[in-house]
Amino acid sequence: MKNSTGNPPAETFFLKTEFGDCFCLYYSSNPDKECLGGFIYVHPFGDEMNKSRRMAALQARVFAAMGFGVLQIDLFGCGDSHGEFENARWDTWKHNLEAARDWLENRIAGPISLWGLRLGALLALDFARGSKKKIEKIILWQPVINGELFLTQFLRLRVANEMLGSANEKTAGTKALRSSLAAGERLEVAGYMLVHELTEAIESLRADKLIVPEVPVYWFEIVSEPGRAMPPAGVKVVREWEKEKNSNLSVLFVTCSPFWATQEISECPELVSATAKILSK
Repeated sequence: MKNSTGNPPAETFFLKTEFGDCFCLYYSSNPDKECLGGFIYVHPFGDEMNKSRRMAALQARVFAAMGFGVLQIDLFGCGDSHGEFENARWDTWKHNLEAARDWLENRIAGPISLWGLRLGALLALDFARGSKKKIEKIILWQPVINGELFLTQFLRLRVANEMLGSANEKTAGTKALRSSLAAGERLEVAGYMLVHELTEAIESLRADKLIVPEVPVYWFEIVSEPGRAMPPAGVKVVREWEKEKNSNLSVLFVTCSPFWATQEISECPELVSATAKILSK
């Protein structure tokens, strides 16, 4: 049985890694075309992962129809993979990607590329910087550009929840929550148990410090309306990349809603087609 793209349905399996089994979906490349290589999808953080599954599947099917094998992996402690989220570490997730790359290299003949969304985009960049094997290209969907700011926004979910639940009591701000984490406490935020080892690693991340020399990087910036400019913080990051002699960054704008954060599951077909277009040149 084939889907609307003409490809067989995705293969589901658990990939054995050093830290536990990770749930995977594999979209095999179009059997009627020469295999052009493979993509590893690096999902975003927290509930953004769940909100984005539909878009990830849509893009994966299009990639597969074009001739790419696509591996989607739920990182350790996330989604349907083994392990508790509180035991996840940034380095563990990079090891997961290494295992994913090894599996994909043994499955297809062709170069391996990365495709990351939001915090997953920073993970893709960080992994590529330390990779001993060549990464063909990197696609970034609305990358987080500052890990500290991202974590602050995530912690605010707990602050807001406490304010709603304890109207007559003083609630802890993000600074106090960070102090609790640094003291070794676990904090539940939006259903995810955070620990200092992971949040400390996230806070240290800066997109302007994760430049990957020579590898073509395509940054897709989502805007609410045509002609809208990139925020100043993003412009600053792009300029830092452009200063690097061997960087190869392209920034593309796509108008659609932030599907990773909308209340209902939403799609952005414009992003899917724009992403496919860069591979058909």
